[in-house]
Amino acid sequence: MNEAVNFENSMKRLDEIVQKLESGKLSLEESIALYKEGSVLAESCKNALDAAKLSVENAQD
Repeated sequence: MNEAVNFENSMKRLDEIVQKLESGKLSLEESIALYKEGSVLAESCKNALDAAKLSVENAQD
């Protein structure tokens, strides 16, 4: 369950980051920092989804 909470929190934060970046109101430095944070979060979410997919596939076998 903790992994699901972390995934949901990461997705929520990613959404916030995208909205801020799309606003065009950030400095270059702020944009770069948020981009880096978003990249880390996106990779974490991808890994969580890959693990969930593997778990479902194993359950079907």
